[in-house]
Amino acid sequence: MAATVLIVDDHAGFRSFARALLEAEGFDVVGEATDGASAVALARKLEPELVLLDVALPDMDGFAVCAALLQNSASPAVVFTSSRDVSSYRRRLTRSGARGFIAKSELSGPALAALAGG
Repeated sequence: MAATVLIVDDHAGFRSFARALLEAEGFDVVGEATDGASAVALARKLEPELVLLDVALPDMDGFAVCAALLQNSASPAVVFTSSRDVSSYRRRLTRSGARGFIAKSELSGPALAALAGG
């Protein structure tokens, strides 16, 4: 059974690219969100196993979204993504509870699966 994924990014082009890529590589993309508030609401409703989460969102940063998502006992695995390099976020990343980080330019199904634990 394919892992379920919620994609959270404010750029429609990246969401479309990520959906096509991940579905082609065996993931089941169950939803997309354009901001932090809708990401939290959709994650509660859809209960994805994995959330691919942009660090920079229009209403709140990805770290705040991650904290909200991880409050649940059945919380999803969170993997951050950004067009910026991981070094910009390293300290916050290690404290966030997320499984890791993938640069948008390096997104692939195997890389996401490795971070998500499967």
